[in-house]
Amino acid sequence: MADSTLDDVRRALDRATKLEEEEALSVLRTAREDLNALESDAAVDEKRRQELADRVDQRIREVENRDDYDSGLGAAMNPDEDEAP
Repeated sequence: MADSTLDDVRRALDRATKLEEEEALSVLRTAREDLNALESDAAVDEKRRQELADRVDQRIREVENRDDYDSGLGAAMNPDEDEAP
């Protein structure tokens, strides 16, 4: 069952890319809660759980900062990007 929950989180990550900001954040925050609940489950592959948790946190930051990236501030905020001045 734990593996299916991790797969559910992975699918939620994929689905969130197609959603509007508020819906995406809701899906991602639920996924983060699911991952946090699995933290003490011995049946869960901790490395895989942590990798998914990192991806969920990263995706949340991306969605929260989407407007900044869309307005061109993203390159200034992330100078490693190709569009950086």
